[in-house]
Order: sequence, then C-alpha cells, then structure tokens
Amino acid sequence: MRRLALALTLCAGVALVAGAPGPLRAQADPAPTPTPTPKPVPHVPDAITHHSIVLNGKRIAYTAHAGTIVLRDDDGLPIASVFAVAYTADGADPRTRPVTFFWNGGPGSSTIWLHMGSFGPVRVNVPKNGSQPAGVESLVSNESSLLDTSDLVFVDAIGTGWSEVVGKATGKQFWGIDEDATAFTHYVEQWLTRNDRWGSPKFLFGESYGTTRAANVVNKLLDDGAAMNGVVLLSSALDYNFLPIGQGPGEDYAYVGYLPTEAAVAWYHHKVAGNPPDLVRFVDQVRAFAGGPYATALRRGDALDPATRAQIVAQLHAYTGLSTSYIEAANLRIEPGRFQEQLLRGEGENLGRYDGRYTGRETDPNGTYPSFDPSDTMTSAAYVAAFNEYAHHQLGYHDERPYDVLDFTVNRSWKYQRDENDIAPTVVADLQAAIGKDPSLHVLSANGYFDLATGFYGTEYLLQHMNLTPAQQKQVQFAYFRSGHEVYLNHDALIEFKRYLVGWYRNALAR
Repeated sequence: MRRLALALTLCAGVALVAGAPGPLRAQADPAPTPTPTPKPVPHVPDAITHHSIVLNGKRIAYTAHAGTIVLRDDDGLPIASVFAVAYTADGADPRTRPVTFFWNGGPGSSTIWLHMGSFGPVRVNVPKNGSQPAGVESLVSNESSLLDTSDLVFVDAIGTGWSEVVGKATGKQFWGIDEDATAFTHYVEQWLTRNDRWGSPKFLFGESYGTTRAANVVNKLLDDGAAMNGVVLLSSALDYNFLPIGQGPGEDYAYVGYLPTEAAVAWYHHKVAGNPPDLVRFVDQVRAFAGGPYATALRRGDALDPATRAQIVAQLHAYTGLSTSYIEAANLRIEPGRFQEQLLRGEGENLGRYDGRYTGRETDPNGTYPSFDPSDTMTSAAYVAAFNEYAHHQLGYHDERPYDVLDFTVNRSWKYQRDENDIAPTVVADLQAAIGKDPSLHVLSANGYFDLATGFYGTEYLLQHMNLTPAQQKQVQFAYFRSGHEVYLNHDALIEFKRYLVGWYRNALAR
C-alpha cells in the first residue's frame, strides 16, 4: 500500500521443460549480455515561484523551489535524480531558521500525502468526519502550515513521484532498507550544501515506513557529522516483529500491541461495553490489560486454564465489541486485518486500515479480510488530482512524465534484509545509537488512536526499551491524536498536531 507494505512475500520461479531430451548438439558460445543503455538524467527545469501565506495573523512571504538534485557514485557518474519541493521563508536568517525534511514510506510511496495533507502551505480539505473529500477544488490554503516555524522540504523516494534511477544504476542500488537510507542521507547533505544551510537547525519528519527511513538516516547523518536537532516519527514502523505480517505460533507481540488500537476503533464506532465517554482514560485501561493479564495469558499458550481464559475472553469482548464466540475461535488473538472485516460485519461494512474511522460497504459479506480499504480509496483521488493541478499551475513545474504516486515495482523489489541478517528488520538500534551519540537529539513519536496499520502501543513499547538514561528519556516524547495513520485526515487533529509541534520545536532548539 501507499505508506507501509506489511506483506513480505517470497516468490520462486521454476522452469519446467516437457518432452524427452533431444540429441546432443554442439553448444554455441552464449551471446554476450548487451550493456544496458544509460538512462538519461531528466532535463526538466527547476521551478521557482514566490508566494505568501497568513499564519496566526502574520503574513509570511516564501519561495517554493520544485526541482531535482542528482546523486552520483564515487566516480562522479549520475545514479539517481531526486525530486523535491522546498518552501523557504524569505528574508529569514539561515543560521537560526530551521529546515525540516519530510518523506512518506511505502516502500514505494511518493511524499504526496505529507506534502498535500500535513504542514505544507496548501492542503487537501478532507472532511473531519471520515467522509470523502472533493477533487481539485478541495485544495485550500493551509492555516496549520509549519512555515511559521521551519522551512520545509518534501522529498520523493527514488522510483516514486518524479524521482528516478538514472545512468547505469539499477533499482537494486536503492530499494532496500540501508540502500534507501544511504541515498536519503546523501540527498539531505547535498541539499544543505547547495542551499548553504549547514548552519541551520535541522529536523527529519517521517511517516509510516518513512519512520524506518528516518531512524536509519538520522544515525547515518550523525556519523557524517550532520547532527539533527530532532526527528518526528509519525505512525511508526520501527520493528517488523511488532507488525501483523503473519507471525508464527508463540509470536504474540502484534496481538498485544494492536489491542489498544482495536479497542479505540471499537470505541469510535460505539461498540465498547458501557460506551465510556473518555477515550484517553479508556485507552489507558486497555493498555494496562494488554500489557498485563492479556500478555500473560497469551504467554501461557495451551496451558492457560479455562477460568482465566474465560475472563480474558469476556474482557476482550467488552473492549473490542467482538462476540465471545469469535474471540474463542480466534484463540484470543485478534489480527488487525480480520478486525477490520469483523467489527461492522453485521452492518455489511468494513473499516479503514489506515484510519479506522472510515467505513465502506463490503463487497464480500463472508470475507475474512476487507476487499478494500475505505480510508485509502475515499481519499487518494482527491490527493492525486489536487497535487497534479498544484504542481503544474501553481508551482510551475512542467514534467510531462506521470507523477508516480505509488510504485508497486519498488514495493515488490524491496530488500528488507540488513547485511546477512534474516530476522524481521528493525531500526530501533539505529535510533538508540543516534540518541546515544547525540544526547541532545529530540524525538517525537506522533500517533493516531485509530491507526490499524501501525498501532501506537507497540511503538510505545519499542521506544521505552532503548535502555536510555533518565535524561535521554526526557528527549523522547509521545503525542496522540483522534485520527488514524495519517493524522492530518482529521482537521481538528491537524490543528492540535501543529500546536504541539510548535512547542516541541521550541524545546528542541533550546539547547
């Protein structure tokens, strides 16, 4: 999917030759493999335009720069052309003016979602009640833009948007956890050099798989001497052991980690016993249950006694709204994808994976998993139409190639293996290393309560198990919003997120 691919598949191709073997023949020398023709660097002129925006009653003049930076190998040959749009406040002192680099995830997603939905100068006007936005006409000035606090650079990963592999390079050089992070590290360093911004306060902002990238990149940048002031992790995917990717027997991290999110979504749809009025207090209760009695019960496995099992089933029913018979049949383990299909089955609807507030009419009433994700299908068209209109007519960037919103070739080709390690990938150690090297690094974990793609409770667990000192622990903060994976799909949550970020930036800069 567009921000986080959870299915890791292995495909093996076997060629079968039918018929009896023919007579032996002299084997001709194989034809030499033709040298691939180098792919040219796109020669689309950068577009520089001037605009203004009113934020908190103050007019800010800014420059938008849409264009590419070419990455080169050790021999100076071009290997990738990386597209980004940068927004910089006019007349600001670069020594004190922060700059923040944004990216989405996938792998294989462009950064259209953060660019057009979160803190840029314009945004797609998405209804706050989880319904479908309009198309091009939904583009509005963003009163929650972060331009009053930081310059903004929205970067498309190589193979997405208008970023592409060039020269004699291949996708294999970029489409992997560490390969991708290296490319982004080089991009950030080149942007800082080209724009004379090495002296500026510097931040990273990743969403979904973009948090995998950000945790890795912040450590690589630090090793290169490019210390960041802070990194924002929105809807984190930091350790695949905590994501629902088909865990085997006894691997119960994901079930524990997603339970508070499932309960929050059930609360939103009024399926929780007693309909508690306070979401935050209710979620705290579910956290305590998930990490205590529930986790203990799952660890006991088949040795769990009937009385305790019955108590756990009853509590799961109360928290999630699922029937006791369903919970029993699931062996107490509620997989998020099945929860999406099951919670509103009686109404003939499914839930959004990226945002559980969204619902859609299920085409397969007997299905095990949803046949589509309404939080994706109901929002994507508006984003794509608005971005193309905006890029060509307001930014003046005229690339005739289609903007590659989501590239499945990149997604399917992704290398999750790190070095020779075959375990599920994790970047928690990379983030831990960065904090250890730079104790003034600030980290913000931003989470949506209704995010069924990357549950907030699992993220809490990971970030609270980095063996940090008390002083370092204070540098890691958590923020929660009544929205989903893309917090900005709820405008009220976006306003709250912006308010929180302004204070967080202020603290990160006071060092």
